[in-house]
Amino acid sequence: MFLGLPSSPVKFGIFYEHQLPRPWEEDSERQLIQDALEQVELADKLGFHTVWEVEHHFLEEYSHSSAPEVFLAAASQRTKNIRLGHGIVQTPPPFNHPARIAERIATLDLVSNGRVEFGTGEAGSEAELAGFLIDPARKRDMWLEGLEVAVRCMTETPFTGVDGEFVKMPPRNVIPKPVQKPHPPIWVACSRRDTILLAAEKGIGALTFAFIDPEEATHWVNDYYSTMAEKGVPVGRFVNPNVACVTTFMCAPTEEQAIARGIEGSNFFGYSLAHYYVFGEHQPGVTDVWSEYQHRRDEMGYSAEVAAAVQEERLGAKIAQEGVSGLRGAVGSPAQIRDYLRRYEEAGVDQIIFVSQAGKNRHEDIMESLALFGREVLPEFLQRDERNAKARAARVDPIAEKAMARAADRETPPLPVEGYKFPAMPKRWADASGDEQMKALFEKLANDRAAGRRDPSAGILS
Repeated sequence: MFLGLPSSPVKFGIFYEHQLPRPWEEDSERQLIQDALEQVELADKLGFHTVWEVEHHFLEEYSHSSAPEVFLAAASQRTKNIRLGHGIVQTPPPFNHPARIAERIATLDLVSNGRVEFGTGEAGSEAELAGFLIDPARKRDMWLEGLEVAVRCMTETPFTGVDGEFVKMPPRNVIPKPVQKPHPPIWVACSRRDTILLAAEKGIGALTFAFIDPEEATHWVNDYYSTMAEKGVPVGRFVNPNVACVTTFMCAPTEEQAIARGIEGSNFFGYSLAHYYVFGEHQPGVTDVWSEYQHRRDEMGYSAEVAAAVQEERLGAKIAQEGVSGLRGAVGSPAQIRDYLRRYEEAGVDQIIFVSQAGKNRHEDIMESLALFGREVLPEFLQRDERNAKARAARVDPIAEKAMARAADRETPPLPVEGYKFPAMPKRWADASGDEQMKALFEKLANDRAAGRRDPSAGILS
């Protein structure tokens, strides 16, 4: 039985959905993206480990982040050290063909000099699954096949082809290849215990989006590492043993200021999430989620006043008062947040990911929050992270080695025929027709092009 990772080193990330509550102005989306890039640039200077960017489609107000690789590429050019996390790439092939995933991940790794974290997921909203005509009952199988093929595309030279249930593709050499060999670290989005166990079984990092308290996280961490030790078989070419937890965040000089600046955004994050995934009914281009939130927040349990009413000594992922609940997380003073994060550290969580850009939280407040946290809280965690890294490796590396040993007999599928090759399309037509004159023309064309000669009479082939 795995006994957990007490006082494990913990790293910090920031997370973006690109929330944009209505009403919108002509410049709203541009300003949203520019503000986020400025926040990422500051986080990099402060010493944050990772910026995570989600992929979502059609989730108005909740997430205007449909092309995370573009945002992360822009962030890569404004930063030096912070890692760039797809949190996540939607991996079922109807969303993204695995060869295209491999190409984009590798290209981002190249432009960032090897800073990519490859988060994967299967989506869970009607808006997205039905929008791409995906059967919810098959999305887990689609995720796995898409991920397996994407990894092969990144690591095989050439990729030897696949004839799967969801992906059919002939051999091709998928280029470019990533800087990180054999591929960037792989993660999967988790919101329930069964997905945590799936991450462990597949030897990949667990990105938990369940807003769990540190004491709950202890059980998740133990389950994850014990499962990996007992039956983990990596889907990738190496093991990424990591558990990351997401929490809402706003750091201010006093608790009152933090609540005033951040709690409404935190609770809109929870409300808009539930709107698309639990109780909402959405009319595309019409439904005003922010207006509904303001009108119904007391009834639905997302009242900004709840946080001020709850008098507890320690922060929690959730707040509750007489049956009314919402999200609080790391919204508080530096001292309160320090205590809260130490509890995650003691639970063995490997990374804590902050959600600041939520609801109508102001850019100026987010920047001040990050800077204050960077001055008064982050340094001590960075020091402990450096000291404890070797101890963590001594505990975790043997688990990863056991998992890798179970995959030792994995072989790359062979090419369909030895010396497999494919012709250019006109040559294929010529070969199929048996037209010797056309074959001779293509041979002459090849020789002429090699010599730098062009024949105007050759038409489109010139």
